[in-house]
Amino acid sequence: MSERGRGQRGQRPWSVCTSEMLGLALAGNGLDPDEPVLEFSLACSDLITPSLDRKPNTFVAVSCNTSEPFWTKHAQTEIIEGTSNPIFLSSIAFFQDSHINQQTQVKLSVYDVKDRSQGTMYLLGSALFTVKELLQDKDHKLHLTLRSAENERVGTITLVAWQMEERRDQRTPVSRLPDTINGRTVLSVDESLTESLGVRAKYASLCKDTFLRSAFGGTMSRMYRFPTTDGNNLRILEQMAESVLSLNVPRQFVKLLLEEDTARVIELEELGELSPCWESLRRQIVTQYQTIILTYQDTLNNLHNYKGPSFKASSLKAERKLEFMPTNLHVQRMRVQDVSGFDHTYDLVTIGAPAAHCQGFKSSGLRKLIQKFEEAKKISALSSSQSIVYIPQDIVRAKEIIAHINTLKTQVSYYTERLSRAAKERSSNGLERTLAILADKTRQLVTVCDCKLLASAIQALNAARPEYIASKVSPSADAEQVVLRNDQDTLLAKWSGSNSRTSLHVDWHEEEWEKVWLNVDKSLECIIQRVDKLLQKERLHSDSSEDMAQNDQQGGSTPKKGNERTRAFWINPASAEDSSSSSSSSSSSSSSSSLPSSQHVQPSSSSSPPSPTPPSSSSLPVACHAGSNRNSANYGSPAGDEASAGEWSEALYPLLTTLTECVAMMSDKAKKSMVFLLMQDSAPTIALDLSLQYRRDVVFCQTLTALICGFILKLRNCLRDDGFLRQLYTIGLLAQFESLLSTYGEELAMLEDMSVGINDLRNVTFKVTQASSSSAPDMLPVITGNRDGFNVRIPLPGTLFDALPREIQNGMLLRVQPVLFNVGINEQQTLAEKFGDTSLQEIINLESLARLNSYYEQFKEVLPDDCLPRSRSQTCLPELLRFLGQNVHARKNKNVDILWQAAEICRRLNGVRFTSCKSAKDRTAMSVTLEQCLILQHEHGMAPQVFTQALDCMRSIGTREGVTQKNLSGVLPVRDLRLDPTLLYSLPLLALSPNLLFVWLFLSVAFLLAKLRYS
Repeated sequence: MSERGRGQRGQRPWSVCTSEMLGLALAGNGLDPDEPVLEFSLACSDLITPSLDRKPNTFVAVSCNTSEPFWTKHAQTEIIEGTSNPIFLSSIAFFQDSHINQQTQVKLSVYDVKDRSQGTMYLLGSALFTVKELLQDKDHKLHLTLRSAENERVGTITLVAWQMEERRDQRTPVSRLPDTINGRTVLSVDESLTESLGVRAKYASLCKDTFLRSAFGGTMSRMYRFPTTDGNNLRILEQMAESVLSLNVPRQFVKLLLEEDTARVIELEELGELSPCWESLRRQIVTQYQTIILTYQDTLNNLHNYKGPSFKASSLKAERKLEFMPTNLHVQRMRVQDVSGFDHTYDLVTIGAPAAHCQGFKSSGLRKLIQKFEEAKKISALSSSQSIVYIPQDIVRAKEIIAHINTLKTQVSYYTERLSRAAKERSSNGLERTLAILADKTRQLVTVCDCKLLASAIQALNAARPEYIASKVSPSADAEQVVLRNDQDTLLAKWSGSNSRTSLHVDWHEEEWEKVWLNVDKSLECIIQRVDKLLQKERLHSDSSEDMAQNDQQGGSTPKKGNERTRAFWINPASAEDSSSSSSSSSSSSSSSSLPSSQHVQPSSSSSPPSPTPPSSSSLPVACHAGSNRNSANYGSPAGDEASAGEWSEALYPLLTTLTECVAMMSDKAKKSMVFLLMQDSAPTIALDLSLQYRRDVVFCQTLTALICGFILKLRNCLRDDGFLRQLYTIGLLAQFESLLSTYGEELAMLEDMSVGINDLRNVTFKVTQASSSSAPDMLPVITGNRDGFNVRIPLPGTLFDALPREIQNGMLLRVQPVLFNVGINEQQTLAEKFGDTSLQEIINLESLARLNSYYEQFKEVLPDDCLPRSRSQTCLPELLRFLGQNVHARKNKNVDILWQAAEICRRLNGVRFTSCKSAKDRTAMSVTLEQCLILQHEHGMAPQVFTQALDCMRSIGTREGVTQKNLSGVLPVRDLRLDPTLLYSLPLLALSPNLLFVWLFLSVAFLLAKLRYS
């Protein structure tokens, strides 16, 4: 064992086992924080049992005693059955937080398991040694005699410390060893050096990396040594950690939902006065929103008051106070060092099925609930005497218009202020650059507002005003009503009844809305003209005063730049609400003669007076001419040539103020009309809508938390992988979810919830930024956005951020392509396949197969194959996709090949893996450990004859056993975990016995039948 270990060249040293380096060894390796300070393997020989007719089923429990008067359990090996000479695959590792020293005593207790199903065992024998004895031995090997409680010899146990020849070249002379504290060596290391070394390192420690440590904690580690087909050994470090994001992300998410719904109520209140009919609908909607807002407030308070561990146990998955938290969210890592000496890291995230457990599943899951909601909405629209029917595209478009208006209005205000600042500073370059951006943003806003849907919605809002209803009072109020319907792409608002009117166009012209956004366009045109003249004057002044005067006079007759439209109708922003409800004739005449309140400039005598209605010229062109004439009075004069510092600012201020007010008036009117449109659409089914949305929020939050954890792990671990980073900003990140839920009973509804939550991840984008500091809170992800799209900002420390490509550093949004493959594997799936329905599973797998193929096609179109990781597999990606397609279409019962092939494709495409079952315990543990062993065998050459033993080793003493213990105790942190033989036989281990599994299946079916009989 040790000879093979010492014989490997180029392998990184995992432990230091020379006596003169003892102090340094027990201080650990600063370049690899996950390296154990001491690691040894165990083997027993000639074990004797009281019963000679059977061979022992043994495992070794390891306990330590440093200075305390009692022993502390540290680790234990797997169980090896039916042999008196067991060789254990799991190694015993002491990490830097073990606090061992030379005097630490280690006790090895060998147990014989008589009945694995019953959990009965007895102590066969034990042996003691000190760490110093092991390290000072020439071969770092000890042969100890096992003695029973009666001090009788019952066998021999051999332990071998793993060592590497490479470290001997790095020895420090004993005379130069630094001082020790409490028996441990203390080295003064410049943290900046280690940090810079780790920036481009392929491996980042879950325990010590500054960035990962801010999001993950409570790391549990296990070590294994598995033989390979060529006679060497694989060193495997298995780790599992929980995440503070399990609580941090739901807090941020619920706060965003609270702000979004509160803003929705404010928007409804700001619609202004409505007729009694519409006012009643608005009150109903506001009442429903206020109820849901209270629920979100209670949830947010509960999350802030929660003081428990940073994971939610499966027993709490139906706890209302914690329903937004994911169940049993953990990150699983397997780090492999093979004969080449290079590290290979495999990460995945495990999570209980994202579902609304608290709300129950009697009414099915989200997929069916969404279908029922859409049907109810159609029925309600057809049966209502006063309703509006919108096609789905109109609703989506309305939400997009609101979002664009909010964004562009803010940007226009920002660049207007920057333009004013540039004018004050007399910066010609700044003025030109800012004006170009301002013009672009303003024209984008005008384009958004220039649409038929918006104009029609404004008509509908005008029709809902009390003034309109009052002007249309008929002799029989019951016989006449406003019926608004959306016929195909055009919203028609008509007065129906005995005295039917033709349309709303009697009192409201489409030209009215056109005037509003044309004013914005014209005000921008005037600013462009004024800036051109100011810059022209500046250029002429640099030549000569005479030339400047002459050229300025010629420039006065230069055609105007910008929009060539000549008609502009001014509407006073201060009286926008009044003008919206007045008649068209009075509106046109009053607005054409009024300027915005900030600009009351009288036209000069040379200006043409306004034409009769419809006006052919507005006050804006008049103001522009007036300003031009006023400035032209200074041209050619010495006083005018030496312009004051505030001349540019004074010239642009009135026009900028006019633009700001016109933009505000246009944006306000457009936004209100879209809010009114959405109010009409949601009014008939608002209660069902909000209830469904709440369930969807719960499921999405759990899924989003898992996705963020996976993204952080993948990004940090692939900072040196230029191919992955290029793929990330080009076609996005592939997120592959593996589900083991059955399609029977409650798990069918859970699968419906989960599939919707994963599909909603397509609305999530990531953005990587530089963290303001290296403190943990400043490196936690920050979520922004709303239900139409969320953005997750990932702050990286400066040294890591500098390693990113320029595209990501510049803030490019990184997309996500989520896929979900589900194969039920438990006894309930057997019932579903025989008596139930598996169509949902088939549909989900077909949908995900199509998205996976689409993702690969995108990859082939824009990226080379060298962006992908290397694999020892002889099957190429197209073949794997073809095999996966065949299995998906085969409709084979419990076809786990779908899961294995999808997982391999995900790894080969640089994707992030997620594994899930109902609670992320038993079935998830089985899947994770099986996947790890398959990777070791296919990618790293693990010997096939030890596959079963390796699988049993990971399942019995691996990190997944810690999940079971954490859920049994409820609050036991991973870092305080001490494995106990009495907890060795948890459910995953019981399932290893075929006989017990058969009894379990039989009892489960019997219980289910009895439950159905008495229900």
